[in-house]
Amino acid sequence: MSELQEQKHPQEKTDRELVNRLLSGEATEENLLDLARLRIRYYNFPGARDIQKDLEFLLQKWQLTEEELYQKSRQIYTTSKAYQIRINNQQEDWS
Repeated sequence: MSELQEQKHPQEKTDRELVNRLLSGEATEENLLDLARLRIRYYNFPGARDIQKDLEFLLQKWQLTEEELYQKSRQIYTTSKAYQIRINNQQEDWS
């Protein structure tokens, strides 16, 4: 069976900009939410390997496992802070 062809994600360009911002930032609540969202978006995606690699690097940089990241993200959402963050920044991009 031949190797699967690498795909280009439709959000890859804007996601690359966001990942670059995350790489130069700290583990704030907003950044944790963005990292969790991007980890979900690119999970098992057959392409964008550079983004996937940088997302893994961010977990290491912020000393988190994937489960800890998701746990923190769920905690932020349950306290409604996530909605305040998103409303203030006027972003909501889960596609």
